[in-house]
Amino acid sequence: MTTIAEMPAGFSDKVLSAQSTFRSVMDAMARPGSIQRIVAAGAPLGMMPGAAAIALTLFDHDTPIWLDSKMSAGPDVGKWLKFHTSAPVVADSSMASFALIGDPQSLPALERFAFGSNEYPDRSTTLILQVESLSDGPVVELQGPGIDGTAGLHASLQPRDLFERLSINAALFPRGIDVVLVHDDSIVAIPRTTRLVKKG
Repeated sequence: MTTIAEMPAGFSDKVLSAQSTFRSVMDAMARPGSIQRIVAAGAPLGMMPGAAAIALTLFDHDTPIWLDSKMSAGPDVGKWLKFHTSAPVVADSSMASFALIGDPQSLPALERFAFGSNEYPDRSTTLILQVESLSDGPVVELQGPGIDGTAGLHASLQPRDLFERLSINAALFPRGIDVVLVHDDSIVAIPRTTRLVKKG
């Protein structure tokens, strides 16, 4: 078991790294399908540096977090999140502002997460999925706001029917689920306004 003294330190420069990560996340949301690099952060076992950087930037004591079975299998991730962000880890995924998914192949049904409301669409769960690759895999063509025509994403995605599941966003809008894909220190955002055009 990792002690506090042995815990990964997070950002080496908290202010500048958080500012840079925030800009990268916003750029990813504004340009769906584009790969954005972010400042790598020290991370506990089972969490990629990019996911750790997002947590250090966006999570706080008012941000309930849900961890999938892989993330919660050991004590390190939960302990690290509590120490660095004070974010509460919740057992009910529908109460979470963010869900950290270490095993996307076992992603629960989207109905288990919060979709927000028409009055407060921002009160939804953002899924952070760790994936095998963001540059190698079948081509997925996307379209929507922030995309000039279509955008091609070459990613090894799990679950394989992720975009079919996300099609529920069209009926729910302005409610819905936003997704951030993470591999190592790179991210790709799939906001609720993005639609699948074609799968390769």
